[in-house]
Amino acid sequence: MDLSDELKCKRDELANWYREREGSIVAFSGGIDSTLALFLARTFQGRDKAIGVISRSESLKTRDFDFAKDFCETFDIKLEVIKTRELEDARYAKNPANRCFYCKQHLFLDIGVIAQAYPAFAVLSGANHDDLGDFRPGMEAAKKYEVLSPFVDCKIGKSDIRALARHYGLPNWNKPASPCLSSRIPYNQTVTAEKLHQIEAAEEVLFAAGFSNARVRHYGDTARIEVPADELPALLDQKDQINASILKLGFAACEVDEEGLVSGKLNRALGRQ
Repeated sequence: MDLSDELKCKRDELANWYREREGSIVAFSGGIDSTLALFLARTFQGRDKAIGVISRSESLKTRDFDFAKDFCETFDIKLEVIKTRELEDARYAKNPANRCFYCKQHLFLDIGVIAQAYPAFAVLSGANHDDLGDFRPGMEAAKKYEVLSPFVDCKIGKSDIRALARHYGLPNWNKPASPCLSSRIPYNQTVTAEKLHQIEAAEEVLFAAGFSNARVRHYGDTARIEVPADELPALLDQKDQINASILKLGFAACEVDEEGLVSGKLNRALGRQ
């Protein structure tokens, strides 16, 4: 896909941003934002100066982890796999409104250990300019640990990221957002490995049924399904089979949210959304 003149200017600004720095260590999740941040580091800084770091955390979908590994192999990018242990942190497990701060704190501290071997490299996140208008406690952690955000600095928003990723032929340029599994649990309800495994397995049921963009919210013993509003009729057509499969995962009840999928819906409890 050809870039507009405006996007060419933004691409050139990003190229200069990366080239002004010795190298990058990118907090990589397999999502489109961090995928592009890592790809651009590889493109503009070179193979030996672009390192992706991903955590094999319980809150990251196996599907996303596998994509991240395959992506780095395909594009010849160095990848370090770590294991963060945020679930062992009571501050995180209690699931407060700023849970993401503690998650990113663990991530950036662990990345900092890797960064000791590359003292001239900057640690980067895939945060984009649109995130500045959202509730993102993780960005406070990034600020505390001096993690840089090329897309924030260059005023690159989500639509720009997708357009650039498409231009470069990145395989997930149009992939739906895939926030961490802990985001499916209402605030102040404990995050456990068991709940995260249930959520992931339930969302795999939906994926197998043809719903590539879906959430399963974990309300105690109840699973609540969200798909885009225009896909609700298709979901209701398969409701009995899907419910039966999800109930086998340990839920006592399964419901369909007839409002449809709304990203960040649980933030409504905070008065934000």
